[in-house]
Amino acid sequence: MAKITVWSKQHENVWKVLQETGRYTVKREYIIKDLKEHSELVLDTYEWLVKNGPDYGNKPADVEFPVWVSFRQDATMLPEKGRVILKLEIEESLITRVNFTKWGMILNYSYIPADKADEKRHKELLEAYGVSDTQAYMSQFYPEIKREIRESWKRLFDDDIQIGSDGCYGNIWEVRREWVKNVIQ
Repeated sequence: MAKITVWSKQHENVWKVLQETGRYTVKREYIIKDLKEHSELVLDTYEWLVKNGPDYGNKPADVEFPVWVSFRQDATMLPEKGRVILKLEIEESLITRVNFTKWGMILNYSYIPADKADEKRHKELLEAYGVSDTQAYMSQFYPEIKREIRESWKRLFDDDIQIGSDGCYGNIWEVRREWVKNVIQ
């Protein structure tokens, strides 16, 4: 099996957990603590990601959310106080690729079109109702549009649908101590 190097920016406590227990997984409480009042906005999309990702069947029972990794060290952003960058060497098959652009659309509660004609049709639908994707998604008044938006998110994992950059993040279900090759503080 092919191993690759990836990087993950984490709170400094993650490194402590890895040293103490040998394994780290993401819990809902960590996201709430990190994102505070914005956590509910993100948790909806993260829950969708977990349940709809192609590797869902391999999710360990004690894992709540994936760990994000970057395929390039410079994509982890600059180090900051209280954070570490973990350099990991892991089996490539353990990583689910997540397109930057399409994931950004999901975080913004946007529709991911299948093609130009589908994009045009969806825009016309929004115009007919006088709403944006975000308004329709967050409101209780447009359940059909919200359902259509959520259905479109399955295109996140369809490599035949290209929108914007083909750059990716990666998701893994856990970090194991033996995968850590370097810790940048």
